[in-house]
Order: sequence, then C-alpha cells, then structure tokens
Amino acid sequence: MSEYSAQIHEEQRAVDRAYGRLDALRAQVRSRLDTIRAAGSHGSPTQRTERDSFATMYEDRLTQMRAVEDRLVFGRLDDVDDNRRYIGRIGLSNDDHEPILTDWRAEAARPFYEATPSNHGDIVMRRHLTLRFREVVGIEDEVLDIDSSQVGQAAASGTLTGEGALLASLSSRRTGKMTDIVATIQAEQDRIIRSDMNQAVVVQGGPGTGKTAVALHRAAYLLYTHRRTLERSGVLVVGPSTTFLRYIDQVLPSLGETGVVSRTIGDLVPGFPATATDSPVAAQLKGDRRMARLVADAIASRIRIPAELPVARVNGFAVPMLAVDIERAQADARRTHQPHNKARETFVRSMLAALRVRYAEQLDYTPDEAEMSRVTSMLRMDDKVRKAINLAWLPMTAPWLIDQLWSHPERLRRLAPWLTDDQVRALARPKGSPLTRSDIPLLDEAMELLGPDPKTSGRLSAKDAARAEEEQFARDTLAQNGIGSGIVTAQMLVDNINGADTELTAQRAASDREWTYGHIVVDEAQELTAMDWRMLVRRCPSRSFTIVGDVAQTSALGGTRSWRRVMDRLFGEARWSLNELTIDYRNPQEVSDLASSFAQSEGLYISTVKAVRALPDSVRRVTVDDRDSLLDDVAARTVELTREFVGADGTGRIAVITPDSMHDDMLARVRSALRRALPQDQFERLNAQSAWDEQVNVCGTQEVKGLEYDAVVVVEPGLIEQEAPSRLVAASDLYVAMTRPTQRLLIVRTKEDQTYLTI
Repeated sequence: MSEYSAQIHEEQRAVDRAYGRLDALRAQVRSRLDTIRAAGSHGSPTQRTERDSFATMYEDRLTQMRAVEDRLVFGRLDDVDDNRRYIGRIGLSNDDHEPILTDWRAEAARPFYEATPSNHGDIVMRRHLTLRFREVVGIEDEVLDIDSSQVGQAAASGTLTGEGALLASLSSRRTGKMTDIVATIQAEQDRIIRSDMNQAVVVQGGPGTGKTAVALHRAAYLLYTHRRTLERSGVLVVGPSTTFLRYIDQVLPSLGETGVVSRTIGDLVPGFPATATDSPVAAQLKGDRRMARLVADAIASRIRIPAELPVARVNGFAVPMLAVDIERAQADARRTHQPHNKARETFVRSMLAALRVRYAEQLDYTPDEAEMSRVTSMLRMDDKVRKAINLAWLPMTAPWLIDQLWSHPERLRRLAPWLTDDQVRALARPKGSPLTRSDIPLLDEAMELLGPDPKTSGRLSAKDAARAEEEQFARDTLAQNGIGSGIVTAQMLVDNINGADTELTAQRAASDREWTYGHIVVDEAQELTAMDWRMLVRRCPSRSFTIVGDVAQTSALGGTRSWRRVMDRLFGEARWSLNELTIDYRNPQEVSDLASSFAQSEGLYISTVKAVRALPDSVRRVTVDDRDSLLDDVAARTVELTREFVGADGTGRIAVITPDSMHDDMLARVRSALRRALPQDQFERLNAQSAWDEQVNVCGTQEVKGLEYDAVVVVEPGLIEQEAPSRLVAASDLYVAMTRPTQRLLIVRTKEDQTYLTI
C-alpha cells in the first residue's frame, strides 16, 4: 500500500467514526420520537403539551442531522503535540463527551480558516478531506510550520499542496444550486463571518468574490454563536429574486441551520405579493426617501373639517356638529400618537362626547346614564353623523391609499409638488392596477402609519387579548406543575394547545408583517432604494445586518453607488463597518480582466484585484454580418456549449444573455437548434425544466444577477446598452453579464453593434 493510500485509509476510519456517531444519534432521536408518538393523546393536557414540545424538538434535530449528511467531515488540524482535531458541519461527541468532530463555527475551528505560516499558533498542519458521499477520495495538506516534521511526511505521501481543494471546487460543473464553501473558506472571508453581531457589516466585493457565500455562512455562524438571541426572533435573508432564493436555499440547511426566512422585497408584506413591474423611472421615484413624507401627507390629508356639518335630530332636539368640536376631537386623537386607524377610535369617542354635550345643554334637567347611552347609540347610528365623522377622519387601508395615490394624478401633484409633470405621468396608472415590487415598501410604510385594517381591528384586538389571557393561564399551569425549566415555555404551551405545535419560528415570522428579526442578511444590496431600507430597518430594530453587494453592479436607478452615503444615514458612522473582498474565485483571469477593464473604462468602481486561476481561451469574440446570421450563430454555439458543459445528471449551466427586444426570437431559435441537434429524450428533458432550474437559459441581464454558469454567451452588448435606462446602468448590466461564467465567455455581435460600444 502506498503512503498516500495509507493516509486515505486512515482518514476513512476517522470519517467512518463520525458518520457512525451521526447514525447512532439519528437512531437515538428517532427512537425517542417514536416513543413519544406512541403515547398518543393520553394523560393530562399539560403532559400532552410537554410530549408535543419534545416531539417538535426531536423532529427539528432529525431535520438538522439529515441536512449535514453530505461532506460531513472536511478538515483536520494537527497541533505541536500531535493532537488531531477534525472539522465538520456540526459538532459530535461520543458517549463520554469526548470530541469526535468540531463544528466549523466553533472557536476551536477558527485556525482551519485563518492560520497562516506566519501566524499559526500551535497548529502545524491543516488538512483538507474530499468526500464522495461517505468515501474519502482526496487529501491535501497545508503545512503551516515549515520546521515541523509534517513537511517531509506530507511531501512523501504526495498530499502537500496549497489551494487544491478550492481550485477543484471552482472547476466543477454548476448545478443550479449554490453550494456552501465551508470546506474552502478563505481567511479574509472567515474574519467577516465571525465579526460582531451588534452592528451592520457591509461586504463589498466584485463578481465571484464569495459575497453571498460569506453572508450565508455568517448567518449560520450567528445562529450557532447567538442561539438564545436568535432562536425566537429568527433570521431574514433578502434576495433579489425568487430564482436567486431557490439557488441558495440549500446552503444554510447544509450548514446545520433550518428555519431561516427567505424573501424578496416584493414578498415582505404577507398577503400582498407584487405581481407587476414598474418602469425604471417609476421605480426610482417610488424608492425616493421623500415618498415616506408623501405617504404621511396622503394620510394627513384625510383628516379635515368637512365643508358641510350635519345637524342630528335626537329626541326632538337639534344636535349640531360644530367645527370647534371636530378640531378638539382631532387634537385628542393626535395626542395619542397612535397609528391613524387606532387614533380614529379616540376621535370618534371625543366627537360623540361633544355631541352628547350639545344635546345635554338643551335640557332643563340632568339626564341619567341610561338616557345618555341611548343618545349615544342614536348619534352613532345617524347616517349624516357617521358620514361627517368619516370625512373628518377617514378610516383607510394601505392598499386603498396606495391605489389612490397613483390613480389620481392631480391629487398626487398637490401632495408631492417636488414631482415634475413627466414624473407624475410616469407614476400614474389606472385604478385597481396590480401592485408592483416598488409599491411594497410604500405599502409597508402606509400600514405602519395607518395601523390595523379598521374592518378587522376589533377582531384583532379580541384575538390579542385572548392570546394574552391564554399565555397567563399557561404560565400559571406550568408553575403549578413544576414544568417549564426552559424546555417548554408559556408561548410553546399555548401554540400546542392551539394546534400550532409544529409551526416553526420562520413560519410565524413570514406570516406576520410586524415581526422583528434578530438579524437580517441582504444580498445584492446595492439595488435597494431608500424606501426599501426603511422597510428592512423597521424589521430589525437592533440594526444587526449583514449587507453584501457590489456598487459596480448597480442596475437600479435608485440603487446605491456609495456605501458610505447610504450606511451613515441608516446606521450612523460608528455602527457599521465596510469589508472588501478582492479575490475573484469564480471567473478565469481572462474573463475577470476583460470585465474589469470594461467596467473601469465606463467609470465603475472595481474592487476585484485578481482572479485565482487562468484558463486559456476562456474568452472568445465573434462578429457576424447581420441580425439573422447572429440568431443562427448563437443558436449553433449554444448547441456546442450544451454538448460540452451540460450533463444528463443535471450538472452544467449555460446562459444566453440577450437584449430584451431580442429575447423571444433568440429563445425560439435556440430551442429549434437544440431540438434538431440533440437526441429527442435529451431535448425533452431540457425543454421540460422549470424556469428557475434551466440548464440552458435564454434571458436578460436582470435574471442572471447573483447567479453563475459554466458558460455565458453575451449577445449584442451594444444593443443591451442602448436599451438600458442610463449609460451607467448599462455598464453595470454588462459587467454583471460578463462575470457570470466559471469556464467560458462568448461575446457574439453584429458589425453594426460594434459601432455602439467597444468591449
């Protein structure tokens, strides 16, 4: 047996030990879960609740242990005393509490990511293990202490290397799902992942620098390190699109964390999905911070003195509604500092009280309570009084208010004099139009200022009161039975009684607009507007954020071009930090250099310093005579790339990025070429794939943001620029398009297109 084979065999025993322990724990938890389920519904309500709570805990633990099955062990640390510490996705110990596997997030695992030859402490060697399912198939050693005997041993066994594990992961085919980088986290990334939770951490980095991976690993690290703080409040991950969220949805479970809420900005208000899209100009206007004042003024404009005040008839007496009474009642309501619809309750009470006084002033006796109660009912039921009260303090819902803003241009012009006539026209739309993604932050703002829907506020208040009463009963029950040492809380008991025993924090959070999270991760954050940020900050009062993005990739007209300008306003100068990632792990050097050179020539800020690998012939340029020839050429080249990169096992991804005006023609031509060139079963498999998981994707620049492919074809870049809302946005869009591939970039254009733009 060779030295290398002996090393593989030795590590296989260690890996088998870790998997054996994982299997034993799974069996143990499964047995306990089966025992609890077998007990059924017998016993007192408290005993049933206790069993249900344990069942939920065991189910969550099983889910976690299933999620870490793949590549459970990936590293080893050797110290000066010949002690070995294996690093993996979760921590495992034997029955005697001796460590088998150290969780990658634990402090003891930090040297695996941060130790260097010049600063390695007592660690002499770092070993990377490559697993295929449960089998060890590769070993790579980084000797950190050059005076250690490990140098000779690693050289003799053929395991001595530097960045092999990283490069191997970069060269593998894409799968349509983002994989974690837990085995290959680099030192500059690890420092960000482990940074303080009590601040906003901004990660600026060019394409392929691992921003998204760092953000997700940081979320997993915080959930591990601050479990008590975050397990009840949860973590929110905000991404640019549902396709992107599907792309990353396996990363956190693979790191041992489940239950994180993933949403786009357009999905953050439960029950009101955004189904339409604004023009770039309208989206920019709706994202302006002045829109917050517009919404507040639109609400305030519905508090007024009606032009005509009624006179009610009660028991033969004329009871006038006076302007002075309305003004006093409105002042009473404003002093409550409650949301509009809630404050309206005070306004109505004050108005009815004033009208009762007007009635009593006309009597020559002092009425008793019964008479005044009847008078109040008569006033409340009077149609004229009810109409005047509504006109003086109109009850509203947020969707109605937003719809009114855009469907009445003249009113919009009065409320927002800073808007030009062209801008008002850009915002105007027919009454009843569907909500857009840019409406959602304004809808959220309106909901915050308005409070509960007036039609359901009474029911909500009753529900809240009932919940408070239930939780007090639960606390008393737990105290009387000596239960509730922390495993079962009053809130859990109420949830179980109400049939919500398996409802996770994430599910509750996702359905509650007013839920506040312990931490928020924002990806592609450069696209967010001022109104987007207001909505997110409202959901995290602690201001604990991980914010990742690249100002060179900003495609939204209202997005961010300067982190400092935006973050200082949101968090204050001392409450956020800027961290820059500079190494491109995705693109070959040739692709990175071309894209960076183009972006810099267009005036974009480029933070990437270098790519980690060169790949000859990874950039190709093709010029054709005319548009029809272009369609045929791109279709033929897509077929070639499909044969080279797309596997029948679902691996391999290709993107054909076109101008919006060419999308339909290009899609039809590519499909036709694939149908003719590929075996029928292969074409049908590709053609049946979901839009979010296509191995061959014909799309625009916006759909590929945050994603990566084996090969990318950029079609007519000059026309892409012509169709963009601004030259700077065009540069960002093309920079994004050019930096998606891990293996190959093709730029295909007509001779005419070359006259528009030089790349």
